[in-house]
Amino acid sequence: MTAQLIDGNALSRQLRSQVATRAAALKERGVTPGLAVVLVGDNPASQVFVRNKVKACEVAGLNYVLENYDAILTEAELLARVEALNNDPSIHGILVQLPLPAHIDDHKVIEAISPLKDVDGFHIASAGALMVGEVGFKACTPYGCMKMLESIGMKDLRGKHAVVIGRSNIVGKPMAMMLLQANATVTICHSGTADLGAMTRGHEPQRRRQALRRRGL
Repeated sequence: MTAQLIDGNALSRQLRSQVATRAAALKERGVTPGLAVVLVGDNPASQVFVRNKVKACEVAGLNYVLENYDAILTEAELLARVEALNNDPSIHGILVQLPLPAHIDDHKVIEAISPLKDVDGFHIASAGALMVGEVGFKACTPYGCMKMLESIGMKDLRGKHAVVIGRSNIVGKPMAMMLLQANATVTICHSGTADLGAMTRGHEPQRRRQALRRRGL
């Protein structure tokens, strides 16, 4: 099978345009979509991610609230802030940027976010919905991968074998679930996988050996 290059930038522009159109339609009905982005600490990578998310909101015409806290913020203070955002009718999505400082329990904060506003798709209710094929928020990186496949006509992956490297709750596991829902046969590799190279190459070495045997080599 010949590899096919996917223009992620072009797809991104197309999807952002669609989001902007939907946001404008909601505004005409008196609803301005609102996203709250919470950043705790000064992790450089997190700051870049947050800036990109804020920029995306501006381009799409979404209302956003950026809450930036020092790393000394307590877990109790962050949980209280999340609860306040849960109860804010102008906020439709909540995104707490990970990782959090070591003294704050990521899992506890994620589970404090209302599943109705869990745009990251990390809440156990979101993960459970994905597991059983129900409607819910999806983890963004795997969902982006699926949209890329859809953009080249590969919405139904029946007969395809997908290899996922990693088993994190953020990427690996949800990626595998989405591929399964698209009818792919999925292999998950991780730090305990033996001979990762052979797994990612699939059956190519076996086919090559068979061809050599047929040629008497």
